[in-house]
Amino acid sequence: MSTVQPNFSKLTPKYGIFITAALLCLLPVVSSPIALVLGFTLATFGVVPTQFNLAALTKKLLSYSIIGLGFGIQLDQAIEASKQGFGLIVASIFFTLVLGYVFTKLLRIEQKTGHLIASGTAICGGSAIAAVAPAINAKDDQTSLALATVFVLNAIALFIFPVIGHFFEMSQHAFGTWAAIAIHDTSSVVGAAGAYGDEALKTATTLKLARALWIIPIAFLSALMFKGNSKKVGVPFFILFYCIAIVVAYLLPNFQPFYSAVFSLSKRLLVVCLFLIGSGITIQKLRAAGIQPLLLGVLLWVCIGSSSFAYIQFFS
Repeated sequence: MSTVQPNFSKLTPKYGIFITAALLCLLPVVSSPIALVLGFTLATFGVVPTQFNLAALTKKLLSYSIIGLGFGIQLDQAIEASKQGFGLIVASIFFTLVLGYVFTKLLRIEQKTGHLIASGTAICGGSAIAAVAPAINAKDDQTSLALATVFVLNAIALFIFPVIGHFFEMSQHAFGTWAAIAIHDTSSVVGAAGAYGDEALKTATTLKLARALWIIPIAFLSALMFKGNSKKVGVPFFILFYCIAIVVAYLLPNFQPFYSAVFSLSKRLLVVCLFLIGSGITIQKLRAAGIQPLLLGVLLWVCIGSSSFAYIQFFS
């Protein structure tokens, strides 16, 4: 019985370049912004393989990386950070959603598209959009438009947030808190915070995942608002495993060298995730974002970023 062997000859050059670039992202010399730009450059020149679902791979790798970060988080610090940031998280989420509704009306953007962009800005970018979209029966083009808008702003945040933080001499804790509140996707949050410092990374990761827990109630609320299907609300299980990792590290402290190694590896895998995210950003997607949805995203981002920055700098 003969079997059909896959033809790798046509894939070798493309795979070789792509895999080499991905492996380079594991090295400390490649920062998060560089990884994102590297991925975008390969996508622009058509060097990204199309045989695999990179979006699905990125989602899984990001989940594993975040779980690994849990082994480097101190339980008492996580509890304290969550307590301190709870009020700011809740206020920022509902402030953003209300502003999103108002701006969507003013800019005359399709209501579901505007709500998806607002949800992504309020909670955790692409993950929130992916969870809310089926709950409100959003169309593919509405979801794609919201994702494209968030991807653009995530890429910008990765570059400018550390620069702003250093310019204003923000502390590690303050910057981590700000990044968790004002940056959309978890990948960009940990990328920007990781570039700022380990303490900022731990604070940002803890608060960002506490913020991400709001995906579930916001998705249910969205389903009621748009008379959608609340049964299609997705549950981000990686957050549960992240919490378990923190508890395991707390209860079994004798394995600290192993936890440190997992934490360090997870930080580098997050850089690879940003490379893969960059590989999925194309000129076509940037153009698809359009002016009005992008303007909505920018307005929401500036409002939540500036207000949370002012609160953290002057009132916390």
